[in-house]
Amino acid sequence: MTKVTDGSKVKVHYTGKFNDGTVFDTSKDKEPLEFTVGQGQVIPGFEEAVRGMEQGESKKVTIASDKAYGERRKDMILEVPKDKFPDEISPEVGQQLMLRHPEGQEIPAFIVEIKDEIVTLDANHPLAGEDLNFEIELV
Repeated sequence: MTKVTDGSKVKVHYTGKFNDGTVFDTSKDKEPLEFTVGQGQVIPGFEEAVRGMEQGESKKVTIASDKAYGERRKDMILEVPKDKFPDEISPEVGQQLMLRHPEGQEIPAFIVEIKDEIVTLDANHPLAGEDLNFEIELV
């Protein structure tokens, strides 16, 4: 059996859970996740977990937030005056918007609060600040 190393193209089935056991994502009943190890296509902790596995092997791992989606950052919380929104957007809590970074890439953000004439947006990844638990099977 060959062990997974950087450059290995792998297919895995996985189930991701929060510490309370709530499932946030799974590949069960779908195609397995396919990626090349070492190319940054998945979060760093997931790559680390797969390295050294062999085909057919399963494991459970906990990935700390710093090896997942990072910590929640206060600088990713933005307060925007309502009058800065285009007329066709009627802001509502929970709504997702795409913000354009000055360098050109788009960043998803969610409206988390609307108070008077200020709309608060959170551009943190929804899983930022979370330790994630995975069951991984190398198929």
